Amino acid sequence: MLKKDLLELCLLSLMAQGDQYGYELLRRLHAVFPDVQESAIYAILRQLCREGATERYQGETSGGPARKYYRLTEAGRARHAALLKTWRETRDALTALGIE
Repeated sequence: MLKKDLLELCLLSLMAQGDQYGYELLRRLHAVFPDVQESAIYAILRQLCREGATERYQGETSGGPARKYYRLTEAGRARHAALLKTWRETRDALTALGIE
């Protein structure tokens, strides 16, 4: 799996836990991938929306700008399952080769 696929898997996994707003997704990914550019994460989010894997909607305002929330669609849940399967196969293959 390439890093983009891993980032996509992480984004979908976070959204599988419930609707998330963009900045929170960014903050959580930066905690584990500090070298990833913000623009790259938002590009993946836009791509997931274009492909129908996620939906974006405007949240309630609380004194600041309205937050953009993301949620998984059925296609997104299927994409998440496929990426997770690929990740597990890759992990198991690397482990079989003694790469940890």
